[in-house]
Amino acid sequence: MSLNKVLLIGNAGKDPEVRHLESGVVTATFSLATTERYRDRISGENREQTEWHNIVCWRNLADIADKYVRKGTQLFIEGRIRSRSYNDRDGNTRYVTEIVADNMQLLGRKADNPAAQGQGGGWQGQSARPSQAPVYQSQPQATQPQQSPAADLSGDEIGDDLPF
Repeated sequence: MSLNKVLLIGNAGKDPEVRHLESGVVTATFSLATTERYRDRISGENREQTEWHNIVCWRNLADIADKYVRKGTQLFIEGRIRSRSYNDRDGNTRYVTEIVADNMQLLGRKADNPAAQGQGGGWQGQSARPSQAPVYQSQPQATQPQQSPAADLSGDEIGDDLPF
């Protein structure tokens, strides 16, 4: 058995770049910054380490990102790590690591979201608590109700045989 799952909470580093493929499929890409804060043991100073993640959304999740995600929007992303390579214009092989989003949840207050300002309707999340903010999934599952990540992480379904 194997597992490829990533859970991130961070802020969008830029507005999504949205593309419509010839097949009609929509894709959106943007960067997400996650910041770890810690106290340096030697100096006692507070430190920050920021990691940047390339997020890729497909289909209806890309539409949601296009409509509601702007630079600075706080997000919860659940997805999978994908690595790929390509040849650039000079023929050099480039390697990219991306997070393919399966679920996306808008966090923070609606007033803090640049994309929600000036729009009637749409995003209904008013709280930073994950259980109250809407969860958007890349492929809705008709047989299973949507759950917030807070419900997914409750531990009720995980069991004691974790691989770590």
